[in-house]
Amino acid sequence: MSEKHNRLAARERIIVALDYPHPDEARALVRMLGDTVDFYKVGLELTIAGGLELVDELVQAGRKVFLDLKLHDIGNTVEKATAAAAARGVSLLTVHAYPQTMAAAARGAAGSGLQVLGVTVLTSYDNADLSSAGYAAGVTETVRLRAAQARESGIAGVVCAPTDATMVRTILGPDRLVVTPGVRPAGAAVGDQKRIATPHEAVKSGADYLVIGRPITAAADPRAAVEQIVAELEGA
Repeated sequence: MSEKHNRLAARERIIVALDYPHPDEARALVRMLGDTVDFYKVGLELTIAGGLELVDELVQAGRKVFLDLKLHDIGNTVEKATAAAAARGVSLLTVHAYPQTMAAAARGAAGSGLQVLGVTVLTSYDNADLSSAGYAAGVTETVRLRAAQARESGIAGVVCAPTDATMVRTILGPDRLVVTPGVRPAGAAVGDQKRIATPHEAVKSGADYLVIGRPITAAADPRAAVEQIVAELEGA
């Protein structure tokens, strides 16, 4: 397991997913959470709804931003889009874990503080979903291949389901990032995720960062929900 992995405090591992249809709703949650969280994910829905302004606000306020756009296009476009994300000061950016795409993103991020993550297989997918999409290999073998290709491309790490984190950590080695969505505290609703784990299980499996959305954002008391997750991680 990486030295960085072991250095991270429980609170530092939490990335709150701002999966809202409007930036003002996301701003309200950020204000509510205050200093309980320092890392936020902005995905496609919020980005298209005006979220880039929010990204700039978060960066200017000293917060860390995970821009989850899952880029996949011709190399030149991915490289330039990645460079544009780096110029905004975001900390993490996702691309789909195809070799050409990851290599282009690595070029775009070169010399900046941006860390690029390759998305292996979405946590809402299972073997049947991959088969219907035309992939001969199942989830495990596809994740294994894409993790190895991410390592070879030189990007910072990957996004994978927590159930794949142990295997991915073995492939990536100690110095790359493993970021896991599909994290659900004990007793939380599963939602549309199919390959999930608790925060403790995810970190024990080798995850550096945990992307957590609805268990926090849909909670009656989001601050209390964060503190419960922190306590679970610290007590593990």
